[in-house]
Amino acid sequence: MTPSATDTYPRRMIYRLVGEGAMVLHMAFLVYVAVGGYLAWYRLPALWPHMACALYGLGITLIGWDCPLTDIETWGRERAGQAGLPPGGFIEHYLTGVVYPREHLLTVQLLVALSVAVSWIGALILHRRRQRHSSENRA
Repeated sequence: MTPSATDTYPRRMIYRLVGEGAMVLHMAFLVYVAVGGYLAWYRLPALWPHMACALYGLGITLIGWDCPLTDIETWGRERAGQAGLPPGGFIEHYLTGVVYPREHLLTVQLLVALSVAVSWIGALILHRRRQRHSSENRA
């Protein structure tokens, strides 16, 4: 979508900020999915929001659910006069072929899944260990 003659610079800049803000939130979400489960090593209740985000990320990856951040970023970029995201979305545009080679996408996905699994298992082990120590200290 190209900006019309009636679009003003401030309006386009606001749309660009919306698109860029969605991009930053996207990156933060991906980092949180990959390593946010380790927060539960310190506070077990942190596991629940991480589990929701990780499962949603899994749904996006395996089932093809839409990501609202992709829609928001594309909306903002197009109204700012920029190209929207490609059909592959955020990951294809910013990460695949840029941060890691395209042929390693499955490897990266498996490493993220492994990180999530290790963080959850570690959180549960630490939680049980703390419960055991606190019950021993009371006795």
